[in-house]
Amino acid sequence: MLCLAAPPALAVTVTGTARVVDGDTIEMSGQTLRLIGIDAPELAQPCQRAGKPWACGTWSRDALRARIKGRDLFCVGNDQDRYGRWLVTCRLGDQDLGQTLVRYGIAFAYRRYSTVYVPDEALAEGEGRGLWSGTTETPEDYRHAASDAKSDAGQGCALKGNISKGGARIFHAPGQKDYAATRIDPDKGERWFCSADQARRAGWRAAHR
Repeated sequence: MLCLAAPPALAVTVTGTARVVDGDTIEMSGQTLRLIGIDAPELAQPCQRAGKPWACGTWSRDALRARIKGRDLFCVGNDQDRYGRWLVTCRLGDQDLGQTLVRYGIAFAYRRYSTVYVPDEALAEGEGRGLWSGTTETPEDYRHAASDAKSDAGQGCALKGNISKGGARIFHAPGQKDYAATRIDPDKGERWFCSADQARRAGWRAAHR
């Protein structure tokens, strides 16, 4: 059921089952809904856990999918983002879905728009739950870096983050053997880095030579 309030108020109320798009976005009744106050890793975003690459974006999506799996949601919102998605708070039974996702480390608190879930994030981080069991940069930092790579070849940043055919994420520095031959394709998830520390936090390792 979709109910739109009459002008001048702009609001949405949606109930029913949802299709999960990613760790913070769902579709219901023909509407795309973005859970407000949380931010989940992008589907292509790399993480590391136990010293190994971890596809945390798809993990977050699948964890949300498993949590709601066919159960009815009740979602309300009164604003849209620049992509036309409704910014909503959803309830799953008596639970605030966004709060639950942050509490179990399935998504991060999105401080840019709300601090309501920050205490839940602190608990998840302290317990090493979900995303906090590995290492990654924030989804917002990842999006900004990906945008920079597409727009101007790294804004002057010199380290090349390459993804091998086997999926290994390796960064190359100027002067290394394969640096000149390495080409960066942002559409594959490859990117430029400004420092080795930034690259390692994002899940890349240094080339051996």
